[in-house]
Amino acid sequence: MLSLSPLHPLPPKLILTRSPFFNPQSPNLYPQSSNLSPKIPNLSPKRRRSLKIKSLDAAQLFDYETKLAVQYHSSQTLKIAIIGFGNFGQFLAKTLTRQGHTVLAYSRSDHSKTAAALGVSFFSDPHDLCEQHPHVILLCTSIISAEEVLNSLPLQRLRRNTLFADVLSVKEFSKALFLKSLPSYFDVICTHPMFGPESAKNGWNGLCFVYEKVRIGSEVSRVSRCDKFLSIFEREGCEMVEMSCAEHDKFAAESQFITHTVGRVLQMLGLESTPINTRGYETLLDLVENTAGDSFDLYYGLFMYNKNALEMLERLDLAFEDLKKQLFGRLHDVVRNQLFGNAEKVRTLQEECVNQNGAALVRSSKAVRSSKAHILDSSEDHSRLKIGIVGFGNFGQFLAKTIVRQGHKVLAYSRSDYSDVAEQLGVSYFSDADDFCEEHPEVILLCTSILSTGKVLMSLPLQRLKRSTLFVDVLSVKEFPKNLFLQNLPLDFDILCTHPMFGPESGKNGWNGLAFVYDRIRIGNDESRVSRCDQFLDIFAQEGCRMVDMSCDEHDKHAAGSQFITHTMGRVLEKLGLESTPVNTKGYKTLLNLVENTAGDSFDLYYGLFMYNVNAMEQLKRLDLAFEALKKQLFGRLHGVLRKQLFENADDSQVMREQHLLPTPLENESAATPSFEALNSQNN
Repeated sequence: MLSLSPLHPLPPKLILTRSPFFNPQSPNLYPQSSNLSPKIPNLSPKRRRSLKIKSLDAAQLFDYETKLAVQYHSSQTLKIAIIGFGNFGQFLAKTLTRQGHTVLAYSRSDHSKTAAALGVSFFSDPHDLCEQHPHVILLCTSIISAEEVLNSLPLQRLRRNTLFADVLSVKEFSKALFLKSLPSYFDVICTHPMFGPESAKNGWNGLCFVYEKVRIGSEVSRVSRCDKFLSIFEREGCEMVEMSCAEHDKFAAESQFITHTVGRVLQMLGLESTPINTRGYETLLDLVENTAGDSFDLYYGLFMYNKNALEMLERLDLAFEDLKKQLFGRLHDVVRNQLFGNAEKVRTLQEECVNQNGAALVRSSKAVRSSKAHILDSSEDHSRLKIGIVGFGNFGQFLAKTIVRQGHKVLAYSRSDYSDVAEQLGVSYFSDADDFCEEHPEVILLCTSILSTGKVLMSLPLQRLKRSTLFVDVLSVKEFPKNLFLQNLPLDFDILCTHPMFGPESGKNGWNGLAFVYDRIRIGNDESRVSRCDQFLDIFAQEGCRMVDMSCDEHDKHAAGSQFITHTMGRVLEKLGLESTPVNTKGYKTLLNLVENTAGDSFDLYYGLFMYNVNAMEQLKRLDLAFEALKKQLFGRLHGVLRKQLFENADDSQVMREQHLLPTPLENESAATPSFEALNSQNN
């Protein structure tokens, strides 16, 4: 079909010429019904000659449109030179070439084979690369080597309006470096893709790209070129954030540097996946994976070249120390209570005797029930359990919702008044333990805090229960309740230790796929008792939980390395007061989610993980040592940099003397001043 665009010339006139292959009588060429059939005069066979259709240029219109398309395409693409063709440079090159840009690359290491595979022209000599006159010079070196590499480029071989861009993780440093090292006729834009090969392996859509147009010429072509470069990232769906370099570094110190610090500390711990991973622990493993691929030079650059990083490291250190003080301070109180507890009890009893004139103090129970408590169905339904929840706080209520929904009868007892909540959930509430136990629940589900479990268990009137009652706990530590049950429950009672590896926050969208750990400590041989235990476990299996049969000892070993570490990091970060920034990385979002998941848990729960898991102290020590080792790495490298700065002048002077570029110093002056080698040996 011919285009009617005014840009196109009129189509050439068709010319009919004779052809020996033309047969005007052919029925297939012109059907009789067609109005297109030419009128051929009735000529004699001798005079009749074939005709053929010719065109001046059959492809003229197509070629014209193609030329326009090529011109438009070339006007939208750039010739981009990547300086530093390591992992990140190659990562960017894949997208640049896919979008049709011409990509050149220069690196001190030989990456010519990788470049060829990506469709990139590789240069081992910077002069050759600069003579190609790229529109954009994209600096993809490490932060530490950026200045050296930039100063080594033969800038005189570039066009004077070349656009320089960087992708470093710190921005004030790169901005100052460009302004100091580049002549004023070069354009400068400082950028930071807040992602890398690992975090963006599934695409760049929704990921932050930060930029500041530091110096862009006013000519239309230079403004357009800058916009074309930014459109590379915009076309991939990046969230474009225009922000000053100073503002970026302030946010990055809080997000990127803290993320990498936590990731490296956890990497030093050698965290591994366990059979009972919580969602919080999964986020830590993901964080380690996202940061493990980055070199220490990159991390050190975040520390060394961002003036806000040291403050964040100090705040992290103080937060960790404060958390340890809280833990050991609480531990001191527990030990003190154990030492002086008996004396305190004796004193209290003496005071009560004096107040009552020697008479025994008789305590009466309130014997208050909810309106529904005394009306319980006496008929037995063997497919449903009567479950008594002891401790009807957040977690008890969280479990009760699902248990009731499955059709089981639920009773609840708690020292605090939750009668209104119980009524809304369809639960019979008791404020008196005797009344509660006299209803003979088949299962006693202990949902108290770790710290109060022993006290609550000892307060229950066990004699009012059926002798075969099944006792179950849901504590985050397992050796402790196992021993507590075995020491304090008569042999007639069954014991099942469990741990739902989730809570109201992590399980708010359902329990499917979440781990539920259990250990059948003592279950009677009667078929009814075995069946009852299976029925209780089936509550969680029906919800899609991943059922993990594991000993209490094994659970605590895994939990100390996963759950305790997760809560510890969550609480340390909570003390920092981390907040969302306009330039959140995926890793930083992980940390924010971790804080959110752990912030809702009480300190008593966290302290219980520490106090009642014999493996927790070892994990805390390992975490402490890992953090100290990381700080030594950072400050050790910093010491090396400062030392080099202190003695580089002396070193340079020595080299210049060897090259006879400076006069030899006087004998007495040489004796008075120690050589660089002497200083070096003294410091070593």
